[in-house]
Amino acid sequence: MRTLLVLSFVTIALAGESALPDPLVTSAGKRVATAAEWPARQAELVELFAHQVYGRAPIGRPGGMTITVTEAASGVMDGAADRRQLRLAWKGPGGDGGMNVVLFVPTKREKPVGCFLLICNRPVENIDPTREKKSGFWPAEAMIARGYAIAAFHNAEVDPDKHDGFKDGVHGVFDEPGKPRADDAWATIAAWAWGASRAIDALVEQPGIDAKRIAVVGHSRGGKTALWCGAQDERVALTISNNSGCSGAAITRGKEGERVAKINASFPHWFTTTYKQWNERENDMPFDQHQLLASIAPRLVYVASATEDTWADPKAEFRACVEAAPVWALFEQRGFPVTTFPAPESPLHEGRIGYHLRTGKHDLTEYDWLRYADFADKYWK
Repeated sequence: MRTLLVLSFVTIALAGESALPDPLVTSAGKRVATAAEWPARQAELVELFAHQVYGRAPIGRPGGMTITVTEAASGVMDGAADRRQLRLAWKGPGGDGGMNVVLFVPTKREKPVGCFLLICNRPVENIDPTREKKSGFWPAEAMIARGYAIAAFHNAEVDPDKHDGFKDGVHGVFDEPGKPRADDAWATIAAWAWGASRAIDALVEQPGIDAKRIAVVGHSRGGKTALWCGAQDERVALTISNNSGCSGAAITRGKEGERVAKINASFPHWFTTTYKQWNERENDMPFDQHQLLASIAPRLVYVASATEDTWADPKAEFRACVEAAPVWALFEQRGFPVTTFPAPESPLHEGRIGYHLRTGKHDLTEYDWLRYADFADKYWK
């Protein structure tokens, strides 16, 4: 444990790069030395990312939100699973809104099971509840075979992925009409993370689901969303970031591929107005993404990369895992087992932060899902 902690602090600064901010040093310059001191620092980090990057949601679970089971079918997937379709509905100052959640639970189970929730940012047919269309992006049958429940919702039902001035989706429902938006008001990734928490509201009430074993999974922009959801919602026992890259799992300082200025220009609705000040100024930021991973401690985190995904920068994603790891040592747990970048298809599951590098492109595949199941098996079973 002692050797791992020392190694985890080793940082190789790239040319022209400033030192990384330490997740264990508070804004007042005090080093966090015990697990008892961590919750205050954790809250400080979440507040930092809310103000600087993702924005703050004006509401948690809305009063009067309803959860309706619109379908309950037994013995689907050739008898392997029970299917439920859920409708969540809410009201706010700007009108009504809602989202759908599809859930499969293993039919044969001796006790409640862990559940993997996908934030789906691809076309909705990828999470087809009828299973007439199947996709490796959401391999429901494979996860049921592993003994886990699997659920999904489509991010666009919560908030459309377009720069519409924050008029549609949950922004239009819950932002006060006519009131100017603050520079750190919630943006679209924060809205999707809010939707993931509402899905969890529904899942923890479902028969057969172990409320203490909920995993949130996201790919790319969905991976950024999963991390922000996991940082805020302590019901998330396992936070999974797949190829999330810039402003997700990847450390920004010295990053190759996509940078802050580019992502803000391409997707101005994803992040706060505050975040725009760091365009071309990454070295001046008082934060970096390893601190977002660290804010989830001591719960489980998993980061996955792909060899051809240079835009996300696998080495920057891996580096975030290394730099976040010391926080878990406060709890006498191993955070991340190595500091050497691994070969493809060599998963690292020996610490509370899991990692693998998959051969291939920017994608979420059945290979990735099965590695997440392996990791869950280790810590949940």
